[in-house]
Amino acid sequence: MSGLTGADPWAVLRGATRARVALGRAGDGLPTSRLLEFRAAHAAARDAVHASLDVAALRGALRAAGVAADVVDGLVEVHSAAPDRATYLQRPDLGRRLADGTDLPAGECDLAIVIADGLSPRAVQDHAAGLVAAVLDRLAGWTVAPLVLAAQARVALGDPVGAALGARAVVVAIGERPGLSSADSLGLYMTFAPRPGRADSERNCISNVRPPHGLGYAEAAGTLVALLTAARELGASGVALKDEGPALPPGAG
Repeated sequence: MSGLTGADPWAVLRGATRARVALGRAGDGLPTSRLLEFRAAHAAARDAVHASLDVAALRGALRAAGVAADVVDGLVEVHSAAPDRATYLQRPDLGRRLADGTDLPAGECDLAIVIADGLSPRAVQDHAAGLVAAVLDRLAGWTVAPLVLAAQARVALGDPVGAALGARAVVVAIGERPGLSSADSLGLYMTFAPRPGRADSERNCISNVRPPHGLGYAEAAGTLVALLTAARELGASGVALKDEGPALPPGAG
């Protein structure tokens, strides 16, 4: 028993999660090391919200991830109705609408993919290229609209984008709101038959795409394509469509 003197009984739990658990205390407060960790995590979350997306670097990352050159070169950039980052953070409604005069190539396709900066451009910078490459690799037989990169965007911006492109489904890969344990989490939101006014209950979400601490690109892409296939057969997404895991049956609902 003498060998256990001074051992931290919470060390195993802390090693299994990035959540802030069993922080201990020093007198009436936190130990100095834990307080500094908290402040650093809080600063990282704030920085992630206010960061700018480097479009040129993202194009380069897409190429490096194996996305075809014509797809990268054909990437369409759009902007929400929020004119700047400060307005975007204060007016979520403007982030759900396209800026006046936005022109998108009308057509007819199975799927539109929107890469949106959201509340963590850092997440998009770090993970969008690998995720998009993994998704495109699994879409044999699908017609896909030109990739769209949306600035100052909320999830619902995918609805007018998908409708304008004539897409039967839209996927929005967006930087999620940073937390104190994750400032770089990417979320995927899939909506069947997108159009302005769709409710959040009509979408399916795959959250926390951020290897190695969250969902990997291949696993996220596999789940997304299974959901897309089932949504196409069912003719609906959201609460009407259940994610039954890796063996998601066609038309699950």
